Amino acid sequence: MRGAHYAVALASIALVACGSNRPSAATEGDAGSDGEVDPEAQLTPEELAALGALSPTELPRPGPDSSNRFSDDPRAAAFGQKLFFETAFAGKLLEGDDDGSPATLGVKGQTGKVACAGCHVADAGFLDNRSLGRQVSLAAGWGRRRAPSLLDVAQAKLLMWDGRHDALYNQPFGPLESPIEMNGSRLFTAEQIHALYRTEYEAIFGAMPALDDASRFPQLSAEKTGCQPSTADTPPTCNGATHGMPGDGAEYDHLTPADQIAVTQVVVNMGKAIGAYERLLSCGPGRFDQWMHGTRDALSRSEQRGAQIFVGRGRCNTCHSGPFLSDQQFYNVGLQPKPVAVVFIDADDHGASAGLAASMADPLNVRGRFSDGDDGRLSIPVDARQDGAFRTPILRCQARRPSFMHTGQLRTLDEVVAFFARGGDAFGYPGKKEILPLSLTAQDQRDLVAFLGTLEGPGPAPSLLKKPLP
Repeated sequence: MRGAHYAVALASIALVACGSNRPSAATEGDAGSDGEVDPEAQLTPEELAALGALSPTELPRPGPDSSNRFSDDPRAAAFGQKLFFETAFAGKLLEGDDDGSPATLGVKGQTGKVACAGCHVADAGFLDNRSLGRQVSLAAGWGRRRAPSLLDVAQAKLLMWDGRHDALYNQPFGPLESPIEMNGSRLFTAEQIHALYRTEYEAIFGAMPALDDASRFPQLSAEKTGCQPSTADTPPTCNGATHGMPGDGAEYDHLTPADQIAVTQVVVNMGKAIGAYERLLSCGPGRFDQWMHGTRDALSRSEQRGAQIFVGRGRCNTCHSGPFLSDQQFYNVGLQPKPVAVVFIDADDHGASAGLAASMADPLNVRGRFSDGDDGRLSIPVDARQDGAFRTPILRCQARRPSFMHTGQLRTLDEVVAFFARGGDAFGYPGKKEILPLSLTAQDQRDLVAFLGTLEGPGPAPSLLKKPLP
């Protein structure tokens, strides 16, 4: 917000928050429904300005994506929406807990059961509210981190909890080739796109390689593509071959270099289409924004006090800054791993120090041949401060999440606020903790939780929540 509109909006908030025509909270307060004093917030001009920085007149659209020249192509977005809900790229389910119950996607040994939408459930804010425990995801196997919401994901340049991927177009390679996610392979994915979507693909990206030519490309089925997960002693194996990147498979490795590039380009273009779709997914403004823009009764007194604490004594906006309440940086907040769902989270997860290094070494990154442009997003130093560090999550539409933190081990916003109020855990994680305790009372913490609930927006249009018809 800028200029006269900004000044008018802040003046309107000030009338409410500072108690115009009401007794001063410094001397008198109203009793809440539970008998506690329910004072009005007394926001300073500095606090009002800080809140204004979180709520512009309109939430900005994702900025240009130089790595993907199709990022704002409506045809690519429509195609990407189909691919997002498509299960035909998935190999076998491997986990014994895949028993066909509602918390699973099928029965162990079945193929074609996992899509992006399996762990990013569209009508649940594109996060996982399906898997047992609603903490980490069960697909072909059990994941090790919570699947984050995809709402406003396009506001980030570096992706994943640890920055492992630097573009929306290369991120799908992770789940497609992972034995604990889709358990597919690169070659099989390209062949399925050729078999199922050739006309749509070529209308956007141009001619496909002759992926139905068995003399060049071994014809794979979902039964043949799957990998076996790694153990403590062995790397993943795919079709009998051992690979540093699970999912490639011996068939892909035996292709000529030119055909490997052709296959990879097909899957890159798949990622560019899915990325164009994901750019349309946004939480949207909530009651906080209505209040900031002059709707005086949009927030309760508790929620207003929580807003003041967020930018004041809580210092939450130090990291949760900007219109989407995330600086998109990586921090070690000192979270001791604990058991979640039916597995144990890896206590030796080094987070961004490993993820960013992997992104920089990835031949599919924005510096490589498959990118449409390099905007410098990888010019970030990797050092000891990123050991055990994880991304600052976006706070818009976070109230609907069934669990929190990269492990999913905190189950409520009350637990999250209490965690940060005490300054995190004392030990049990790699790296050095970067946060300190906060001087917040029990009422302060309740007010903060109340404020976080005002960031809930309408979400994407209903038409974006399902696989489009052919």
